[in-house]
This record gives sequence, C-alpha cells and structure tokens, in this order.
Amino acid sequence: MLQFPTWKMATVILVCLAGVVFSAPNLFYPTVEQANDARAAIEAGRDGPELQAQAEAWPEWAPSDLVNLGLDLRGGAHLLVEVHVADVYAERMNALWPEARGALRDLRDEVGAFRRVGDRPDALEIRLDDAAGADAAAEVLRGLAQPVNAGLLGGGGPDLTVSVDGATVTAELTDQAKAAIDDRTMAQSLEIVRRRIDETGTREPTIQRQGDDRILVQVPGVGSAEEVMAIIGTTARLTFHMVEGTTQDADASPPPGQIKLPDAEQPGVFYLLEEAALITGDRLTDAQPGFDSRSGQPVVNFRFDAAGARRFGEVTAANVGRPFAVVLDGAVITAPTIREAITGGSGQISGSFTVETASQLAILLRAGALPAEITVLEQRTVGPDLGADSIAAGEIAVVVAFAAVLIFMFVSYGLFGFFANIALLLNVAMLMALLSLIGATLTLPGIAGIVLTIGMAVDANVLIFERIREELKTARGPARAIEAGYARAFTSIVDANVTTLIAASILFFMGSGPVKGFAVTLALGIVTSVFSATLVTRLMVAAWFDRARPKTLKV
Repeated sequence: MLQFPTWKMATVILVCLAGVVFSAPNLFYPTVEQANDARAAIEAGRDGPELQAQAEAWPEWAPSDLVNLGLDLRGGAHLLVEVHVADVYAERMNALWPEARGALRDLRDEVGAFRRVGDRPDALEIRLDDAAGADAAAEVLRGLAQPVNAGLLGGGGPDLTVSVDGATVTAELTDQAKAAIDDRTMAQSLEIVRRRIDETGTREPTIQRQGDDRILVQVPGVGSAEEVMAIIGTTARLTFHMVEGTTQDADASPPPGQIKLPDAEQPGVFYLLEEAALITGDRLTDAQPGFDSRSGQPVVNFRFDAAGARRFGEVTAANVGRPFAVVLDGAVITAPTIREAITGGSGQISGSFTVETASQLAILLRAGALPAEITVLEQRTVGPDLGADSIAAGEIAVVVAFAAVLIFMFVSYGLFGFFANIALLLNVAMLMALLSLIGATLTLPGIAGIVLTIGMAVDANVLIFERIREELKTARGPARAIEAGYARAFTSIVDANVTTLIAASILFFMGSGPVKGFAVTLALGIVTSVFSATLVTRLMVAAWFDRARPKTLKV
C-alpha cells in the first residue's frame, strides 16, 4: 500500500530537483554588502574581481533568475510625488477657447466684442460687450461640450456646465468630468513613470497611486532619490514648430497666433514660433542616443510612426529653406533649417548633449510625456547599511527558526522527524525557486513570511505522525498504520492550509507594498509546505519502509 507509482515518484523527485536548481543562483551572486563594496570600489577606480568570479561560478546555461531585494533590504530611493491634475483642466479650457472664439465670431452682431477673463484652471470665462447676447453665447458654448467617457458604462453627461452672470459667460468642468480627468491623468502618469523607471533597467520598483493625486515610487538599488527624480520629474513634452523669427527682448509680446519661447542653450535669446504645433512627440515610436556622423557629438535619433512620418514629410516638403524648432518642455533645444523633404520618418535632435544627457532624453522620449507636472512632497534615500542590518537580522531569525524546528522534529519523532527535516530543507528551496521564477521582491515582511512558513511546514508532518501513532495503538501493522495516518490526516491538513491561503489572498488584494510581499511569500509557502509534507516525506518513508521492512514501528 506504500508503493508509489513510477510516474508519481519521478514527478516528486523532478520537482524537488527543480527547486534546488532554480533556487541555487541566489547563492552564487553578491550579497548586499558585497555589491555595495563593489560599487564603492568602481566609483573609486578599482574593480572587484572576487565578485565577478563569484557570479561566473554559476554556469551560463543554467537558470539564473534571482530573488529581488526590496527597498528595506537593498537600500534605494523613496519618493512621494504629487501630480498637478489642475494642469490638465487648464489644457482642456485652453483648447476650448479657440473653438469658442470661432463660434462666437459668428454671433458678433448679438454679443459684440468679447474677451477671455479670469484665471481659473477649470473654467473658461468670457466677458461680452453686449450682455443681451449672453444667453445666445451660452447656448453656443453648451454645443461645444463633449460627453464624459464613463468607461464600460458608456458615455456620461456633458463635460461642461455653462452659466451666465450679467455680461460674463462661464463654461466650467463638471464634477464628473473632473473625476474622469483625474482618473485618466493618474493612470497615464503611473504608466509613464513605470515605463521610465523600467527603461533604466531597475528591477522591481514599487509604483503605486496614493489618494487622489499622489504617486509613491520606491526604487531599490539606486544611489539617491535625486537620480530617480531626474528621470521621472521631467515632463518631456516634445513638439515641432515653424520659426517666424527671433528676439532678445524678454518683455516683447508675440503677435497673434505666435508664441515666444527661450533658447535652451543661449540665455536672452527667444524664438517666435507658430502657436500650432506641426507635430507632437506622441507620434514617436523610438528614440535612441547616438553620435553625429560629422561632428561626433552625442545626439538623439528618433523615429515617427506611419502617420507621424507622413505628416513630417508633408511639413518639411512644404517648408524647404525655412527653420523649424524642436521644443522640449517649453524651450527650443535646436532650430535647424529644412534643406530638403524628410520623408523617411526619422530625424536627429542635436544640442549641447553629453552621453548621459542624450541617453536620459532618449529614455524620456521613449516613455512619453507626463500629462501634468509633478512635484516632490517627500523624498529620502534608504542607505544600504540599514538593508544589510535587516538582512543580518533576518538571517539570524531564519537560522534560529530552522535549528529549533529541526531539533524539535528529530527529538520528537526520530527517523520520521529526520525525513521531515529533509523535506523542510527542500520546501525552503522550492519556495525560493518560486520567488526567483516570478521575480518577487523580498522585503522584511517577506522574510517574516519565510520564518512563518518554516514553522507551518512541519504542522502537516506533526498531524501525520501523531495520526500514525494513534493507528499503531489500535494494533494495526506498520504498513497499514502509515497508510491510514497519511490518508486520515490529509483532510485536516487541507482545511488548515486553505483557511491560511484565504487569509493570504485577502492580504494580497487588500494590502499594498510590503504587505503584499508577505502575502505572496506566505501563499507560496503554503503550497510548497503541503507538497513537501504529503508527497516528499511520504516518498522517503515509503522508500525506507520498502528497504527495511520493519516488524514494529516507533514514531
């Protein structure tokens, strides 16, 4: 009755071997302290060949996924930033003004002259010379409203509410429109921040929305919070405009239909540009740092999508001989003259770039522009020394827990306890393998989850061994007692672990950050614990019993 089918035996052995193999790379790479020492050595002009040799000890053809260390273990940057969603309100109102101006011109006889007044970001206020035409003007503005996108429920109501106060007509964003803009802006900001961080090669950052207009960013392994802010804090809004002229008069107002922007490299020089952008950076599909073939200076090479390439070709063909400006975040970074039509859909941004700034600009352009400006509310750098202390404390906790459990099991159950101890070691290996494969981030709560898993892992074996003891008291033979012990304890094991798994699931879906890390570690530990208790120890007991054939059994 204790005989394992060959396929089941092979499966258990292969899973255990896979756990050992996939968890092993974590033993062949530098610790946090070693990595920090290596970074300091590199910054000081030295190298760390012993760390290189340590990493190269693991063969290239073997699995190499590692468990990522969280901010509290590895050190890194912590940022809490605020997204200025009011900027997006203002953009909607600024875009509405030309439409309103064009529509009201058709009512010139009724409304007379009109002008925009006020500075509210969420409203467009228009003062009429003739108050008698206010109702007609309000009706025109209502016609410019757009339906609020209500997601899966379909279109919502209009995004504008229009009111009249004497000769002033006010078009204001509705609460529903503001809520939709807030959600869209935050979702875009989260995605763009995530893409920018990912472009730097950082592993497992924590990027979460907090409240209505804040984003929490935690990036392990970077030297300072300023490094992260340099990547995520730049809006990187790229536009292309035709150049109408230049001026050095900082107080001069641009003519209607034009804007005045400063030169990014020459203080005191301003460009007069066409207000309407010829093409915007959202048409870019790629941007890479490179070097100019003639001057050898760092540049950024970019490429448009099909629609952008067609538009860029049309614009350059129609304006050969005229300069056009490349505008980044409200400053002209270059203004070359169009010498011929550029129909290939690609171009080059040149300027006073270093290799580092060219690479950074390429990252920003690839990730896209933030929909609104962000400001830092809180920033701090978590030192690697704190992480090293946390890991040392965690290692002590794991070792103490291991030793206590191993000694208890061996003293209490003898040979069967020895089998349970081997299964416990394999259980931890399988747990680390799973964490490595899914790229999980290990934090202090995660280490607590591992320690808890070690204690819980032997619970199932304790239930099984105690059940075997009870079966032996009924004068059953050793084989039947072992079989009955495993069979009758299985229901209790499943019930106990399913309830814990439910609790871990709730923690994962309701919690955030380190709480989720604890939940992941606990849930995976439950799966590996049940597997090791019900299959791995049973396989070892069955193999021993088949060879020893004991007449009596002591558990």
